[in-house]
Amino acid sequence: MFLKRVSFRICLLAFSCMPLFAQTHTAVPLDDRVYYILEQAELRGLSGPLSGRRPYSRDVVVKAINEILGSGNSGRLTASERDILRRYLDGFAVPKPGLDMGRGSFYAESELGPNEIPVTAEIRVGADFEGSGGFYFPEGREYLGLELWVRAQVNGDVGRHLSYGFSAEGGLMRLPRKRLGTYNTYYEGFVDNGEFQNRVIDVYSEPLSHFPFSHRKRWDGSIYFFDNLSVFSSWPDDFAGAYNLNSELSLSFLENKLTARLARLPREWGSVPLGSSMALNGAARPFLALEAEFNPFPWFGIASMTGVLEYHNAEGIKKSAMNFQNAYSITMLQFRYKNYFFLDLGEMVVWPKRFEIGYLSPITNSIFYQNNIGDFDNMAAMVNLKTRRPGFGSVWASLFWDEAWWVSNFAELDRTMIAVQAGWEIGLPILSFSSLTFSYTKINPYTYTHNRNFNPWYGDNTMETSYTNNGVSLGHYLPPNSDEFLLRFKTMPAKSLVMNFQYQLIRHGAHYGSSAVDGSHLLSELDPEKRDGSNPVLKRFFLRDGAYRWMHLLRLGGEWSLPGIPVALFGEMGVNITYFTNTFDRSGATAPANSGSPRDFRIIDTAEYPRSTGVMAKIGIRIFP
Repeated sequence: MFLKRVSFRICLLAFSCMPLFAQTHTAVPLDDRVYYILEQAELRGLSGPLSGRRPYSRDVVVKAINEILGSGNSGRLTASERDILRRYLDGFAVPKPGLDMGRGSFYAESELGPNEIPVTAEIRVGADFEGSGGFYFPEGREYLGLELWVRAQVNGDVGRHLSYGFSAEGGLMRLPRKRLGTYNTYYEGFVDNGEFQNRVIDVYSEPLSHFPFSHRKRWDGSIYFFDNLSVFSSWPDDFAGAYNLNSELSLSFLENKLTARLARLPREWGSVPLGSSMALNGAARPFLALEAEFNPFPWFGIASMTGVLEYHNAEGIKKSAMNFQNAYSITMLQFRYKNYFFLDLGEMVVWPKRFEIGYLSPITNSIFYQNNIGDFDNMAAMVNLKTRRPGFGSVWASLFWDEAWWVSNFAELDRTMIAVQAGWEIGLPILSFSSLTFSYTKINPYTYTHNRNFNPWYGDNTMETSYTNNGVSLGHYLPPNSDEFLLRFKTMPAKSLVMNFQYQLIRHGAHYGSSAVDGSHLLSELDPEKRDGSNPVLKRFFLRDGAYRWMHLLRLGGEWSLPGIPVALFGEMGVNITYFTNTFDRSGATAPANSGSPRDFRIIDTAEYPRSTGVMAKIGIRIFP
């Protein structure tokens, strides 16, 4: 790390001495609506292909919008679409020096040194308020949630090639959950063996004021309850405070063909629609990392990143962090043919922190390298394949393979820790920037998990190397042993309005109770013995090896930017219909879970696994969005 710091400072000194000035290279946040617009423009052939490494810099976004607005595309855009694009260009424009109440910002320019290096700084403030609620039948209870965040950020440029950014948020929140029961990280009846120790952990529901798997954890570190600020907690079941801090230093050369970024911010990697990545998803929590990308040819690019993951505070700040001392590396090769064909090949590794230069090298294959150094780390690989044709849309398929393994009975083993996804997205000409998306996602048991192991340099600590950061999956937002059918319609009928409707069917193995299915939790651990199928517990039969939760989710949402004032209103409403199925033997009695053979299943309604219908609603306001 010392060598990295020295190299970075030398580059910083050299490149900040350039006399020219360019637009900022700081990242555009992943939740910005402009990503959807760029995807739709690519889908319709209005712009060239963009990188699968996101977030993009402001410079990249501005150039893409200008390309879409180019004279060759003017007849292929509606008047409303041109207004939408110009509105986003105005938002990225360099402001006038001084205070701008319309943006909630203060902007300043200066020059430094004998070479008169231009330096800029923009200070911005803003706030978000969100109220949410869920009313559940037949329980007859309502759950109310609240989040209030106030933020400040500073960003700017030093010379032509270097940009910087820093943001800080403070939040007040309440997100009620329900304790569901306990879960065995191995399985009930597992015999402890040296470093492999079964744990019985408490499991909780998703926030009951939100749709399942839709809430995105926004805070760093811990939660602080006001009655005792010295106690660090993991979840705001009642009113509590929290913070988050993001920062970046970004470099760009050769017209954005060579870029580097030292940053802590959300990321998504993969040439698939935003939010779909199986390997590094925007739903993951941010972490500090040094990343770089090189695109020497129109048909090829390589991106690589190494960073430090953060612990999940489940048992107190020091006790929890003791086993979560991990780093993360990813390298992705991107092949593309014009705007028609895309192929990503990538490898990832979660590894206990140490000076391991092999994982830092983008030209060293990490999967083979880890065998050379002792096989202590959690390896994974990904493949994304996408084809696109204007008028027909975009079709993609993704594979995430965690701890690769191949035997003759591959299809029925828990050892087969893979996640797959296929989808189709088509642009609709009926309204501005409208699309229809259908996708199917399947995540096998134990995917994204890993055994706690002894590692060199860490003594008797069993180190946690699951594919998680701060308790949240680095990959897809669904948990292990689940699948999802998704149908979504999204449109921007006016420059200030975004609307979406979607239906989801999500099925997930029960991770609590008497019929819990092994491998259904991010903290699950796969028995290291008899993984070839000779242990019946380690076979998998989706929906037919225990209790499964079925969720039918209907959601309608939108966001409206009020004309003339820096305020946006957003909201969502819908229904969550949930029930469970369980397995039964020929006599009609409940069959034991994880029995090693498939069973018939049917819908149940018990005190342990009840039916419920939730009516969900969310409303919020953004000031200086």
